[in-house]
Amino acid sequence: MKNLLKSAFLVLTVFLMTNTAIAQKTNQKAVIKTTLHCDHCKECETCGLKFKTEMLKIKGVKMYELDDKKMTFTIYYNPKKTTLQAIKEGIAKLGYDADEVKATSEGIASLDGCCKA
Repeated sequence: MKNLLKSAFLVLTVFLMTNTAIAQKTNQKAVIKTTLHCDHCKECETCGLKFKTEMLKIKGVKMYELDDKKMTFTIYYNPKKTTLQAIKEGIAKLGYDADEVKATSEGIASLDGCCKA
């Protein structure tokens, strides 16, 4: 009986580890060029809050990093839930360019004056 329980536990452990490894491989990374118009966007009360909350609301985005010196977003996303184009359009709706996708006028209007183009 103990051997049966040990075997079942071992099989379950291997199964969970395999599923975790497969799930981690489904996330992809993309670097998206943007344009920032001030030197404090990440700390700005309005714009910084958007980075902290709204970026992760874009469907499929798991994590992001903003490099304000290089003016890039590094996005980690699940390609089963979204496309890179959809992420760029989500960023544009927040008021920021995302590669070839330009910021929407509504998104720009929601930014603080110093962060607008």
